[in-house]
Amino acid sequence: MSTASATTSRGWIKPVIAAVVIAAIGFGGYTALAKREVAPQLTFISLKGEKITPESLKGKVVMVNFWATSCTTCVGEMPKMVETYNKFKGQGLEFVAVAMSYDPANYVANYAETRQLPFKVALDADGSAAKAYGNVSMTPTTFVIGKDGKILKRYLGEPDFPALHKLLDESLKS
Repeated sequence: MSTASATTSRGWIKPVIAAVVIAAIGFGGYTALAKREVAPQLTFISLKGEKITPESLKGKVVMVNFWATSCTTCVGEMPKMVETYNKFKGQGLEFVAVAMSYDPANYVANYAETRQLPFKVALDADGSAAKAYGNVSMTPTTFVIGKDGKILKRYLGEPDFPALHKLLDESLKS
């Protein structure tokens, strides 16, 4: 057998290897998405002193939004978060706005009161909530948690609100 015919007869090897690699990458991506992370089982304390327990959120779609009064993007997105909450609360959406540990409690309370935030606002005084959610340090960071308690989506920065609304609509109906 000549070298040319040996090379030609094995010409199929590279495309097959490429197909196997692409399939493996695709399968890995699928399984990574299929194995969604379970949201931390935390009890938040609201500004009003009420406990927001994992049991009280069980079986509900929940948004957990880490924010700060000193964060321009957070303040800018907050009216859209209020609109989102008001649009979906009748379908069972729960929302917890968690102020970062460095945000003074009186600033958070003043902001929540003057803006008449309709959802629960909690303080993460010791930073334990941010740590439990994967060491959140950038604000805003928003998590959408499904009825099964698993994280459906994590947004760094302001969410794409039409896409967020679609996700909430689908999650609340299931």
